[in-house]
Amino acid sequence: MNTENQDPDSAAPSKSEVRIHVDRRAVNSPDPTTGRDLYHLGRLPPDHLLYREVEGNYEDLLISNDAEQVSIHQDERFYSTEGHAKGYAVIVNGRPKKVHRSKLTFMQVVALAFDPIPNGPNWVFTITYRHGPSGNLQGTLIDGESVRIKNGMIFNVTATDKS
Repeated sequence: MNTENQDPDSAAPSKSEVRIHVDRRAVNSPDPTTGRDLYHLGRLPPDHLLYREVEGNYEDLLISNDAEQVSIHQDERFYSTEGHAKGYAVIVNGRPKKVHRSKLTFMQVVALAFDPIPNGPNWVFTITYRHGPSGNLQGTLIDGESVRIKNGMIFNVTATDKS
């Protein structure tokens, strides 16, 4: 993988790669990629967070430093900041929780609500949320889905034993 393209007028990236900008520096990256690879391409220190710039009056998106797949587009811009505000403060069933991902899956939210998670063939979980980021302010999370989160987001999780 070509990790740096100092000259924006140099040869165009191959079809499997796109040029993006991390902290105003052009780099080529495969599309799709992972958050971990974007942190590596940007040469970010371990205590930094990476954000994707979003147009309009919307919050920029935190990119998780993990193996989650990230779709990128030609000339997208990303920037890093010190990780002093690392993580998100959310409320799950009335209790404050700290998470370190920009998205949560259905089962991750269930795990935040119940320790241990009730198991067995008759357990059904229902998740509703509110105060989410623009584009998903409120709703219901269904098994197999994930949701982008923000500070102050509220989740209500119920467990029902249908026996």
